[in-house]
Parts: sequence; C-alpha cells; structure tokens
Amino acid sequence: MSDVTLLRRDTSARREMWARAFYRFRQSLLSVVGLALVLALVLIALLAPWIVPYPEHVAGATDTAARFIAPGRAYWFGTNALGQDMFSLVVAGSRVSLFSGLAVVAISIVVGGIVGAIAGYFGGWLDEALMRLTDLLLTIPSLILAMAVAAALGSGIGNMIIAISITWWPAYARLIRGEVMVKREEQFVTAARALGAGSARILGRHILPNIVSPVVVKASLDMGFAILTVASLGFVGIGVKPPTPEWGTLLSIARSYMPDYWWTALFPGFAIFTAVLAFNLLGDGLRDVLDPRARR
Repeated sequence: MSDVTLLRRDTSARREMWARAFYRFRQSLLSVVGLALVLALVLIALLAPWIVPYPEHVAGATDTAARFIAPGRAYWFGTNALGQDMFSLVVAGSRVSLFSGLAVVAISIVVGGIVGAIAGYFGGWLDEALMRLTDLLLTIPSLILAMAVAAALGSGIGNMIIAISITWWPAYARLIRGEVMVKREEQFVTAARALGAGSARILGRHILPNIVSPVVVKASLDMGFAILTVASLGFVGIGVKPPTPEWGTLLSIARSYMPDYWWTALFPGFAIFTAVLAFNLLGDGLRDVLDPRARR
C-alpha cells in the first residue's frame, strides 16, 4: 500500500473523528450556549476599546454632575459615585478579567506540564521530590495562598497573575504526571525508545500530544474559576487597583452603595456570573467530546 493511500486514509479518519466530535458537542444545547457565550465575551473583550460609549471614564475621568443615575437611555447600566458610565467600565473590565484568567491557566499548564511530565516520566527520587512540593502547595487553600502571595508582591495585573498561577499549577502537575505514567508504558513509547529516541523526543513527540484531551477539558473548566479568583482578589482590594476597571474591583466599590444604588453592583456581578457559567458549560461539552469515560 503506497504512502499516498495511507496518508489519505489517515486524513479521512481524522476528518471523521472531528465530525463525530462536533456532532456529539452540538447534541448538547447547553454546551452550544456555553460556546456562544464564550465567543461573545471574547469578542466584547477584544473590541472593548472601540465599543465603549465613554472611553474617558475608562481612563479615570469623572463627572460628578452625573452621580448615581439609574439605568436608562443615556447610561445603559447607570453611573457610579464618580459619575462614570457603568456599561463602559463593565465592558472594559472584561479585558482584564478574561485575559488575566487566560494567562493564569496558560502559565499553570506550562509550569504544571513541565513538572508533571518530568515527575511522571523519570520517576524515582525526582518524582518524590516534585510531588511532595506539589502536595505541600495543594494542602493550602488556593485563594488564601493567592491572597498571601498577591499581598507580598503588591498590586498590579502582573503580580496578581503570578500569585494565582503559583496556586494553580500543582493541579495540572498531578494530572499530567498521572497521564504520563500511563502513556510511558504504551507500546508506541517502547518502540520509540527501541529506535533510539531520547527522553525529550519521546515526551515531546509521543507522550504529551496524546494527553492533550484531559488538559484541554480541565483548562476550559478552570477558566471560569480563574476569572472568579481574579475577581475575588480585586474584591478584597489586593488585585487590580482603580482606575483600571475590573469586575471584582467594581463590585467591591459598589458594596458601599447597596441597596440604594443597586445597579453599581448588579452589572459587574452579572458579568462574573455569565463568564463563569459560560466556561463551565463549554467545559462540560468538551469533556463529553474529548473524554469518553466521562461522557453522559
């Protein structure tokens, strides 16, 4: 059988696999809704600088003559104590919240992937040392540890992302370690080793590409909780500082004016709720597609 025929069959098999995966995904209405919401949130975050009606309010400008105006035609989400348009702040805050959550998950996957892959493949004392460090971090509540690290590093988006990432990578290290330990015993790894492939090549070309599915599922589910953690740090005052708009910070400021000026808290809170719900629905759909063991 020629190489061209084998290539065509492989391509056809891959297309059929993706077609079946897409069919399973769209069978779940909630998963499709989650994907639509995620795409909408990402689009809003990308276009935020061009769609906010009051960009000067995002930059920190105030208008005390327009303090606490209820939602209406001029201000869709009302205004806050400084006369700033809440719709502009919530839309602009989506950039910080969504991209901070994405950065946290990405850093956690990279760090946890390196630690987990090394521990799972080589085993022995290296595995013991790395996993004991991982277990130590897992024993501390992630939010408490993130708050402590963020307070030590100081305020700022970069420090906040680092603080949360420190508490999140151990979970990925454990997941990837377990998957690597299973895959390293497979016949294709034994064959690659017999052909003289080095450890780095075996990990990078043979093992890691075959454990992408559970990592993608966990990452999609974690995105919502990462956004919630970012908002939590902002809410307690050790995350992003004003005038940079961020959902948790907006919610923290608004609590002083509840319940009289309810709209200042309602819309940032609803944005957090929508983002967390969207990524959880998407994660459930991806789990059904990529993890047959967990399929409903």
